[in-house]
Amino acid sequence: MSNRLWQYRIGPTALTRTLAWLRICAIAGQSVAVLVCALWMKLNIPLLPLLVGIGLLAVFAMFAAWRLSQPWPVREWETIVHVAADTLVLGYLLHFTGGASNPFITLLLVPIALSAAALSVPAILEVAALAGVAYVVLLRWYVPLPLPMIQHTPSGFSLHVAGMGVNFVITALLLGFFINRLARSVRLQQLEVQRVRERALRDEGILAIATQAAGAAHELNTPLSTMRTLLPELRREHAGDANLREDLQLLEDQVERCRTILREMVAFGKAQLSQEPEQLSLANFIHGCLERFQLLRPEAELELQLDEDAARTMLRTPPGLRHALLNLLNNAVDASAQNHSQAVALTAHRDGGWLELVVRDHGPGFIATGELAMLGQSHKQTGLGIGLALAEATAERLNGELTASNTVDGAEMRLRLPLAVIGAKAES
Repeated sequence: MSNRLWQYRIGPTALTRTLAWLRICAIAGQSVAVLVCALWMKLNIPLLPLLVGIGLLAVFAMFAAWRLSQPWPVREWETIVHVAADTLVLGYLLHFTGGASNPFITLLLVPIALSAAALSVPAILEVAALAGVAYVVLLRWYVPLPLPMIQHTPSGFSLHVAGMGVNFVITALLLGFFINRLARSVRLQQLEVQRVRERALRDEGILAIATQAAGAAHELNTPLSTMRTLLPELRREHAGDANLREDLQLLEDQVERCRTILREMVAFGKAQLSQEPEQLSLANFIHGCLERFQLLRPEAELELQLDEDAARTMLRTPPGLRHALLNLLNNAVDASAQNHSQAVALTAHRDGGWLELVVRDHGPGFIATGELAMLGQSHKQTGLGIGLALAEATAERLNGELTASNTVDGAEMRLRLPLAVIGAKAES
């Protein structure tokens, strides 16, 4: 996982956002508590200094909200400053309400608990030291909390017990809710790391296949050239045998087709190295792919649905996109053939800032849908098993996604690509 993603999910940025929400809750709770004690319980507390402290916290909350709206990430020292501000205001309020004898003194532990899940060890020690200093100061310097009188008898113990109960509930809710959020972020991070590892293994396998394919292409050129030279001579020698002449002509065509495929592989590699994608409209791109597909699979019955608005969209098509679409169409034909059908459908349209290419077949469908890691679990029994992996890798490289789902009479592959990446500059 990238450092920026870590910052957002479980790092200083995540903790600062959590503190922002806690701060709003604290402002509301402290205001209610002060007003209840002063107006309802008739406690002789310094109302004005307490409201001033809550007001300062509200001003800092507005500053914190502005800071979080900025694009640059929150650094760890900034998070410590936010914790320090909250601790100082809480200590200030506790100073005027009994100091360390106030049952809400344990709220000083909440920032330490939250920091332990998001900050480094030195930062946690700094937060703990700050809370410890605040606690020691409140042990010595504070304004005693006035006790209410019930039938001319001080009821300080019952008030303290009630405060402890409220404090227990607040602390339990805060720790349970926000630490659960941080723990969930940690689990998401672990899942992301696992997905990255799986993709790395898959890409390593694709690279190994590409290396073998490059070597095979180089080695195949020599025997193909030999066959291309001998086949015309064989046709001339057996010109009187019509059946053999037709077979030799077919064989010669197939050899020429193999040479064309090798040349396309070389051109594709050069295009990948140059990183200069061709620019053409979506309609031209689709029709070019379909012409190639009809040569590969002449038996296929293809139905095309192309929106007029989408057809005029200009694309900067990377070389791998054409092969990804051909792989999806080829797999669709194979799937339909298992149900004695040759029909496949291709739909191309725009969805906001995305281009969607949807390939549907009339086959038995997928065993499992959802995660792309399960795409290989289909009923297809033939093929090398790398077509979908290559298409998925192309989608990820273009910041898109490839999803699979079962339909009523087959399966559907949906390739979504952002126009900000594959669109021409006018579209971007």
